Amino acid sequence: MGSIWRFPYLAAAGGGFAFIAVFVLACLAFGAPVFIAETVIGRWSRHSPPRAAGVIAGRFGYSALWNVVGWTGSIAGFLIISYYTMIAGWVLAYTWFFLSGNYARGTPAVVAKFHAFVADSRAVSLWQLGFFALVAVISARQLNRGVEWANRWRAPGLLAILLVLVAYSLATGDVARGLRFAFAPDLSRLTSVVVLGAVGQALFAMGVSAGIIIAYGAYMPVGESLQRSVVAVVGSIFAVSLLATVVIFPLMFHYGLNPAEGPELVFQVLPIAFAEMPGGRLIGTLFFALLALAAFTPSIGLMEPWVAWLGERAGLKRTTAACLCMGAGWLIGQGSVLSFGRWTDWHPLRSIPHLAESNFFALVDFLAANLLMPISALLVSVFIGWRMGNRIPEGELSGLSVPSRRLLLFALRYVCPVGIAIVLVVGFWSA
Repeated sequence: MGSIWRFPYLAAAGGGFAFIAVFVLACLAFGAPVFIAETVIGRWSRHSPPRAAGVIAGRFGYSALWNVVGWTGSIAGFLIISYYTMIAGWVLAYTWFFLSGNYARGTPAVVAKFHAFVADSRAVSLWQLGFFALVAVISARQLNRGVEWANRWRAPGLLAILLVLVAYSLATGDVARGLRFAFAPDLSRLTSVVVLGAVGQALFAMGVSAGIIIAYGAYMPVGESLQRSVVAVVGSIFAVSLLATVVIFPLMFHYGLNPAEGPELVFQVLPIAFAEMPGGRLIGTLFFALLALAAFTPSIGLMEPWVAWLGERAGLKRTTAACLCMGAGWLIGQGSVLSFGRWTDWHPLRSIPHLAESNFFALVDFLAANLLMPISALLVSVFIGWRMGNRIPEGELSGLSVPSRRLLLFALRYVCPVGIAIVLVVGFWSA
């Protein structure tokens, strides 16, 4: 969902090619090594993310303060789920709109309907609560009967509909302008803010630095190939991001929408296309329904660090822990819901130039994706690359050849820490 919803509007606002180029590099240079490192932390420790690094460090006589590695990412993940589920609530609502035939036709009507919907904070809050409840139910069923069950068939279905939308976009959209905007080499719009956003999106899309991968790593069987896992994740993210770009950009220019529209972009472009294409009501219903299912995987993953931690530390049953996490996330998420309603013009940090125009939702997104997640990636790199290094058991690096392991350690010791630190410093210095 991060590739279909978040990537297009960030890429559009970031100048197209400039953002996409940095995103690809960040996935390979930062995302892939940190993904492997977090998987190792989870599988090696077999503990929840807030405790995983400290448990490993304790085995070698190091301080339990290394738990900061997991806490930073888990806090980022909790902030993300507070607004991510709001977007998922939008998706659920649009599933119902198309299923019931209650969708607008034509650009002005579609845009007006969307703005009217998100401004109705009570309705959005209820849709978000409904999605949160579904996540809690699946989370309570544990991974094999919950996450795996939900994903067994929705991924192929969503991919098939994306391919249909690609064909429609190429047939009806402003293809030349859209693809030139996305893929014609042009770094004139490359700024420190664009770089910071692209790195944040790379981490966001891969699920690293948010507690997800450490949490899932704790359930990963010994001997599972890390190389196969990271290739599958990076490859699927590139594929879906590419498809979303080819769908959104030609249609965006065809309908005369603003590239810098923000989080609303997908909800304005695709409903117009669905309303105009043959069989659009059915395709729209299936697309949003499958996109809602796509949102389950990361939502459950974002909750998992806290569900597992409450089970470890407080001895709570999984169902109780899932309900507590759901309630806390939903309450915090009301700030993001109101950011599209009565709090639209409330900008808490007006004194900071880069954040002066950001409302509550934008601030939470910036704090989680552009600050806490890169810091977490930096800490993970230092912990595995420098503190653990050659102490990692060979079995925890299954699927990686000797040259690949050396390359991984080099990336975690030098490429990731230096690169992420530079991105953070330059990004905030420029701000």
